[in-house]
Amino acid sequence: MKLYYFETINPQKACAVARYLNSPVEFVRTDMTKGEHKTPGYLAINPNGKVPALTDGDLKLWEANAIMCHLARKAGSDLWPRDECQQIELTRWFTWNSEHFTRHAGELYFQYIIKPKFALGPQDEAAIAEATGFFKRFAGVLNDHLRGRKYLLGDTLSVADFAVGIALPYAKQANIPLGEFPEIERWHARLNELPAWREPFPKENAAAA
Repeated sequence: MKLYYFETINPQKACAVARYLNSPVEFVRTDMTKGEHKTPGYLAINPNGKVPALTDGDLKLWEANAIMCHLARKAGSDLWPRDECQQIELTRWFTWNSEHFTRHAGELYFQYIIKPKFALGPQDEAAIAEATGFFKRFAGVLNDHLRGRKYLLGDTLSVADFAVGIALPYAKQANIPLGEFPEIERWHARLNELPAWREPFPKENAAAA
């Protein structure tokens, strides 16, 4: 298997799961600053021209959530729940996260980290204010859900935790207001106990993140 990545948050969760599982993948850094994600060879793997992507034999898989699930299921790991009701619950958190939580945390990540990194112009203060407001609203939902739980689906770590928490390591840099949400901070501290969460990218390239 080959896992194509760059040091941004969507590839980060796929890389973290691969490292957590010790998956037999070859990490292939795809340098977006050099346009490597737009080459014909890469577009044949992921026509969206984005990272991450995974090849596994004849399978060409894109979207980080799908890649995480594939790796977990292939490994026979509990990161992919065997219970069908838990699989539905996991899907709910994936959807909620992409539409609400990381959608708005990701906007702050974009404004404060990606724009300066790629010289994409000044911060949009209106976008920052809107994203901060929406983040607080949906962080309240997550904070309440986590009360009395170790992880999103209960006592067992799952790919949902890797997906929903992925912007949180950048909270300080991106001005994500975590201090108002102690249950989220507690949960993220638990995730930080995982070496794969703290160091998701191959060591030779980790300094580029």
